[in-house]
Amino acid sequence: MAETIEGGVACVDAFAHTDFHEDLKKFDIPTLVVHGDDDQVVPIDATGRKTAKLIPSATLKVYEGGSHGIALVPGDKEQFNQDLLDFLKG
Repeated sequence: MAETIEGGVACVDAFAHTDFHEDLKKFDIPTLVVHGDDDQVVPIDATGRKTAKLIPSATLKVYEGGSHGIALVPGDKEQFNQDLLDFLKG
């Protein structure tokens, strides 16, 4: 994966300044929200928990001690993969 610094900053800026509340309320399919409770970049109370409450059919999966990159952290990534497969199997 490659990106320019300008592209990365523009992406972060767009996410930081775009209000997705109304869009999230319109989700009409089961949705898995995954978040680490020790995410120092995007705190769970400011994002993950609020997102799960806004999506009518959301399931919130919290990883104790999980950081921002849980899908890449050894141990967490294997659990994430299993949780995702379990969710998709329904």
